[in-house]
Amino acid sequence: MTSNLFYDFVFVGSGAAGLLCAYRMSQDPYFDQKRILLIDKDVKNTHDRTWCFWENGRGEWDQILSMQWKNIIFKSDSFHKTIALENYSYKMIRSGDFYRSILKVLESKKNFEFLNDDIIALHDEKNQLKVECKNTTITCSKVLNSIFDPNVLAQNHSFPYLKQHFIGWFIETEEDVFNPEGATFMDFTVEQKGNTRFMYILPFSKNKALIEYTLFSADLLQDEFYEIEITEYIKQLGITQYKITEKEQGNIPMTCYPFEKYNSKNIIHIGSAGGWTKPSTGFTFKRITEYSQNLVDFLKLNDDLRLFSVRSRHWYYDLIFIDVLWRDNSKGSEVFSSIFRKNKIQDVLSFLDEKSNFWTELKIMYRTSPRWLFTKSALNNIKNFFN
Repeated sequence: MTSNLFYDFVFVGSGAAGLLCAYRMSQDPYFDQKRILLIDKDVKNTHDRTWCFWENGRGEWDQILSMQWKNIIFKSDSFHKTIALENYSYKMIRSGDFYRSILKVLESKKNFEFLNDDIIALHDEKNQLKVECKNTTITCSKVLNSIFDPNVLAQNHSFPYLKQHFIGWFIETEEDVFNPEGATFMDFTVEQKGNTRFMYILPFSKNKALIEYTLFSADLLQDEFYEIEITEYIKQLGITQYKITEKEQGNIPMTCYPFEKYNSKNIIHIGSAGGWTKPSTGFTFKRITEYSQNLVDFLKLNDDLRLFSVRSRHWYYDLIFIDVLWRDNSKGSEVFSSIFRKNKIQDVLSFLDEKSNFWTELKIMYRTSPRWLFTKSALNNIKNFFN
């Protein structure tokens, strides 16, 4: 590849957001005559992460699901329930299966190309862009950038910012100890230590599961502290003999920071880099599937990428929620317990999916404890709603 090649669209980063947007383009005849390039320093072909989401009925990605559950389990010191999801299912995709599925489609399209290289910088030169890589320079009309820059949030002083951080072990036990009919969505019975901390269990069979120790907090832990908690939790489950087959680790930004202000006429930030992660939960995959389609539809009608927006009234709800946990990080167990105890699961899931009606939203917010903290946060963040 030489520096004089020109592309209509260049994806900087080919994770979930980049691949899904590219896939949407590949399925739309409008883009058949566009030259499209995906740049990433790594070849995407491994299970480097796990994505989970809930969905009503059959879905677009059911053919590559690793597992799905019709029940979720919620536990805290004040509330414990196995919840039937009824029309919903809680679904899991391993990233390697997703990458292979998408890449098979893109590689069959003559107008899509791939480049493995390190991205050095983006240069916006009015009528064209230059993507400077370690080994070449690419010119193009539009860039879709999914590389998250943590320094952006390090300079943030206006919006509350938490991290969803975790380490998970895929384990295999000698005895049958898991119930593959239900996923433990949140188990807050672990010691909270002034934070929002819970265990998360995805059982694949009676003797295989993913167990994750997860925090919603401002600061990361040293790796050994996550693993100490996982080890202790496994003991509490009565498991004495097991082997670790895989490990995964993550750090997901939870914030309503307006990433879109870094978009330009020709550069747009997507995925976590564009604020596509659901701020109040950290769930990303389902939002990317929807936002990628919205963006591709937008690109067919608009030339100025600054006009694309993902903000809605749910953005303000998320802002209030994050602010409450940011100001008092010990309240997570109480907050989530009140949500799952006092509301129908269909209402909760549609609310978190941003598909709920305003009346349902008011009911959920009214029933969420501690109510006075949410009221205070709503008043304190009115100015941010208009920023």
